[in-house]
Amino acid sequence: MKFISSSMIGIEQGDDVLFSDYQDEGDMWTGKGPRERRHAVFFERPYHKVPSVFVSLSMWDIDTENNARADVSAETISEDGFEIVFKTWGDTRVARARVRWMAIGPIVNEDDWELY
Repeated sequence: MKFISSSMIGIEQGDDVLFSDYQDEGDMWTGKGPRERRHAVFFERPYHKVPSVFVSLSMWDIDTENNARADVSAETISEDGFEIVFKTWGDTRVARARVRWMAIGPIVNEDDWELY
C-alpha cells in the first residue's frame, strides 16, 4: 500500500494508441513468437514522488483465427513519466491496440517549502 501524505494529489490520465500494424504490415500483425511494443508517456508536470500508474486495454483489434494473447503493463515509472509495454506471443495477430492509463501521486504545492 502506498500512503500519500501530501495536501496536493495529482491525477492524470490518457488514452494512447500504441500501434496500428494492420495498415503497414507491422510485426504485431505479421510476426510470430514473442513481440513487444513500448510507448513513452510524459506527465504534464512532474510528480513530487513516483506516482502509482494503472494501465488497461481500451481497444484492441485482433485476428479471430488464432489465440488472443496480451500482456499490458507500466514500466520505468518515474516522477516525469513511464512506458506502456504491450507484449504478445505465439501466433497471436494484433492489428491495433489502445491503452487507457491513470497516474495518481503527490504533487508539489506552490505554498509548500522544505528545510534543508
